[in-house]
Amino acid sequence: MTRYDEGFMPLRINGELIADELLREEERLIRPRLIEEMPGEDPLAVEQRVRQWALENVLERTVLRQEALKDAEPVAPEAIEQQMEQVRSQTPGQSGVVAPVPDDVLRQELEVRFRVERLVGRVAQKVSAPKNKDISDFYVKNREQFKSPEMLHAAHIVKNVDEKTDEASARSAIEAAREELQSGASFEELADRFSDCPGRGGDLGFFPRGQMVEQFEEVVFQLEPGKISEIFQTPFGFHIAKVYARKPEGVRGLDEVKEQIAQMLLEQKRQRATEQFLDRLMARAKVEEVT
Repeated sequence: MTRYDEGFMPLRINGELIADELLREEERLIRPRLIEEMPGEDPLAVEQRVRQWALENVLERTVLRQEALKDAEPVAPEAIEQQMEQVRSQTPGQSGVVAPVPDDVLRQELEVRFRVERLVGRVAQKVSAPKNKDISDFYVKNREQFKSPEMLHAAHIVKNVDEKTDEASARSAIEAAREELQSGASFEELADRFSDCPGRGGDLGFFPRGQMVEQFEEVVFQLEPGKISEIFQTPFGFHIAKVYARKPEGVRGLDEVKEQIAQMLLEQKRQRATEQFLDRLMARAKVEEVT
């Protein structure tokens, strides 16, 4: 592919003229990211990279679209209408349709998108799933990625201090809950009945350090499973906590992460297959300067 560091020359690819506004819009989109990724670089060097990437991106999208449009298989009208409804319900940033366009123009654009996605999907489908040996080899070489921190499974009863409830009232309410606990009441039943965060018996699930506020973690990470705390205060209000289980820090086993690794390796293979497919299209493409 020809690169133009000083500016864009008018180009045709496979006979199709590349509109200058497409290149300028692509520049606009990628410039902020490159400025962030190239701190301290000469602005001219950044701008040259912006132009280079913009040109490559537009040319690759063009040949991909050209290839997708060669497919004689029709697109079901209901599939396009479904995408039309989705676009109408999205913001311009989500849909990629920046300016209002007539329905017939939008319908045509969405059909092209559908055909491109179908083509890329077919390329990706040809990729085989990773083998068990590939998965286990990746796990052995990247065990550090699968470290898990100490995890705690806890629940709480909370009475918030806010504009509706002052500190004295919240303290009185949590003390009433504590009295019932001391009399043998179920923690989970009291959490649903007393807590300002009712439901599921106050269950917070498993969480690592750093996920809850500091004052909460200082108490619960000192409790043994099955134990219930005294009343304590955080910026939210007053709490009573119960710890159910603790998972020590360690490395997750292969069985636990096997599906995660398999999906990641499969996505990498699909990405490589798509890139190789694009490379073949670009190698066959005829790129000409328009004089």
